[in-house]
This record gives sequence, structure tokens and C-alpha cells, in this order.
Amino acid sequence: MGFPYDEANWAVVDGAMYMGHGSIMPGVYTLIAAVICVAVLFIGHKSEAEKSAKH
Repeated sequence: MGFPYDEANWAVVDGAMYMGHGSIMPGVYTLIAAVICVAVLFIGHKSEAEKSAKH
């Protein structure tokens, strides 16, 4: 998988250029990150509710 252009010059790049561009992977990574964020919020809320119930 080399450089996708004939010459190694940034002037020839005309759009997004990153791994996974044009595939489903950016959406998959976003979904994974969203699930992790929701899990952290849920677990944190549960933990804080238990701690405040003790007092």
C-alpha cells in the first residue's frame, strides 16, 4: 500500500487522506467510542449514587 499518487507532493492531494477513508471503519470506530462513553457515564452514575446513598 504505497502513496496513492504518482508524485509525493501535498499539492496533488485533493480530499481526505487517512486510513479507512471511503470504508465503514470511521463509523465503526465512532460507534465503539460512543458505546464506551455511555458505559462510563452509566457506571460512574451508579457508583456515585451508591456512595451518596451511604451518607
